Amino acid sequence: MSGHVAVVTGGSRGIGRAIVGRLYADGARVVTCGRGDRPAYLPDDVFWRTADVADPGHADRLVAEARQAFGPVSLLVNNAGVLVAKTVADSTDDDWDRLVGVNCRGVFNMARAVLPDMSEHGGVIVNIGSISGVVADFSSALYNASKAFVHALTRSIAVDHGPLVRCNAVLPGWIETDMADEGFDLARDPAAARADAVRRHPLGRFGRPDDIAGIVAWLASDEATWATGQCFTVDGGLTAASPLRPELF
Repeated sequence: MSGHVAVVTGGSRGIGRAIVGRLYADGARVVTCGRGDRPAYLPDDVFWRTADVADPGHADRLVAEARQAFGPVSLLVNNAGVLVAKTVADSTDDDWDRLVGVNCRGVFNMARAVLPDMSEHGGVIVNIGSISGVVADFSSALYNASKAFVHALTRSIAVDHGPLVRCNAVLPGWIETDMADEGFDLARDPAAARADAVRRHPLGRFGRPDDIAGIVAWLASDEATWATGQCFTVDGGLTAASPLRPELF
């Protein structure tokens, strides 16, 4: 990992924070961003920029500043994302602009910004998708659709920009983050909903941000040089199981 110049979007909390920490610990030179102020947890030699990846100008500036600080970007992790917990009928134009702006256009903007250098020097893109782009979560229509977009864009980047660029997606399931809490808060009984969800995981727990950081680090490494255009589900076995559980009754 010591050869990588890595840009991780949405690095202030949750999965993004874990990815930044893992890549940094493994020796990468790391640039990260978010829409707020620099997080206190970041080491001094991690480059931080306040940015909105939905804005193509911000994406271009972030990549240019990463290049100036460390050299051409060789690893992009598109992690930034937001959740709007609504059905299609309830969603507004503002909801569309906010969610599609970050989850779709942000991934596109960042990939487009790094591809010129990667197409010359080589590189790896890892997009953070979701099992929600494969099996729909309740009352999360725009979020579900945005993650399906990320999965499709992943395959297109791999096909169009190989062999110098590898691009894969990681599809987390339920991870212990603020976004998961927001999802359970939709239930009439959040505690009961959480307990039921845990019971449906063959591994008997929700994921942790470090679980996702681990597979991101593997996909960025030389051990994964034959992997491209793939969507790797990391969900504790949740989507492997039938929803019918007669043994519980």
